[in-house]
Amino acid sequence: MADRPTLVVGSSGLLGSSVSTLLGDRALRARVRWSTPDAPGDLAAAANALLASVEDAPWRVMWCAGAGVVGTSQEALDREVEEFAGFLEHLTAAAGDQRGTVFLASSAGGLLAGADGPRPFTEATEPAPLAPYGHAKLAMEQVATRILGDAHQRLAIGRIANLYGPGQNLAKMQGLISHLGRTLVSGSPLGVYVPIDTIRDYLYADDCAAMALVFVETAEERDLAHTTKILASGNGVTIGELIGLLRHLTKRKPHVIYAASKLASAQSSDLRLRSMVLPELNAYATTPLPVGVSATVEGILRQFREGELAS
Repeated sequence: MADRPTLVVGSSGLLGSSVSTLLGDRALRARVRWSTPDAPGDLAAAANALLASVEDAPWRVMWCAGAGVVGTSQEALDREVEEFAGFLEHLTAAAGDQRGTVFLASSAGGLLAGADGPRPFTEATEPAPLAPYGHAKLAMEQVATRILGDAHQRLAIGRIANLYGPGQNLAKMQGLISHLGRTLVSGSPLGVYVPIDTIRDYLYADDCAAMALVFVETAEERDLAHTTKILASGNGVTIGELIGLLRHLTKRKPHVIYAASKLASAQSSDLRLRSMVLPELNAYATTPLPVGVSATVEGILRQFREGELAS
């Protein structure tokens, strides 16, 4: 990994924190007061700090931010897209002819929820979002393509599978493995509104971070103007298999309640994924699911013991 500062936007999130850990003291963490009028100014200041820190060397941004989930309001999603566009416009204007690379963390599930065709889905699968969340992710990809293309800067889009790992924000209705783990710890039930045979690809956060950083390095080394890659484990797992795995690992059965929800219409029954772009990077998905699930549950237990999570 290049020995120079890299701006990480969203460094407190699951992916951003893993990216920052791998970068160590090379991580320049953006301090952004999200959902306030100060956010655009904070993002502009972060861009300025990055360019000042690298001087004449190539710059690098890892955009790992994203507060939206399926069910987030349209207003909040629109604001997220606008803040991202404003950041890129300021960054490219300030950078001028100085070359750089932006990594955008996008969502394979959000973009491909309504896709047709054979499984597993690949980069060749046409995006077909069903929920506002997916449409917002697609809008961010389009915004990045336009702004960075016009400025002749490199863009690496990572369409990420279901991310999981210790430290996931349990206040968000996102991260099935983490929420199943929480039921084991707290005893509180978890409502599941899709069939038990629903298939997803689960990627451990540290593996995703390593894959994303090498993806950016590869884009730089080969001077790839615009590349989109699916970041996934390549393994499809049903909800039933996840529940069985948790029961095997912990000797306890997660408390799950199956319920109806209008959000179910925005979910695909089968989201198996395979990346055909830069396939050598797929080898960075090294964490077996039982190992990753165990680490996630241990992390939740630790949070409860230390009083960071209420029962």
